[in-house]
Amino acid sequence: MGSNSGQGGIQLLLSAEQEARNIFNAARNAKMARLKEAKDEAEKEIAQYRAQMEAGFQKKVSETSGDSGANVKRLEVDTADKMSHLKSEAERISHEVVNMLLRQVTTVKN
Repeated sequence: MGSNSGQGGIQLLLSAEQEARNIFNAARNAKMARLKEAKDEAEKEIAQYRAQMEAGFQKKVSETSGDSGANVKRLEVDTADKMSHLKSEAERISHEVVNMLLRQVTTVKN
């Protein structure tokens, strides 16, 4: 009976070991499945965040490029005003400049 009892004990240990392996494998598979699920969720969140940031960027670009046309127009007007001012100043002082040049050219120094 001792050998039969020992055989039954070994069989019981082997059965318990197999059950432990099954539990371990099931836990490992569940862990791997959860990791894959977490990775998929993270990738989805990243894609949403990237799309949101890209939309914000495109909005900023469209807003500033609209302003760019206004800036170009404003710069053209400013440039035309400054050129007009320079021309009027040149006309105003050109007579004085010509007289000054004539005095310098015609003055003889010893």
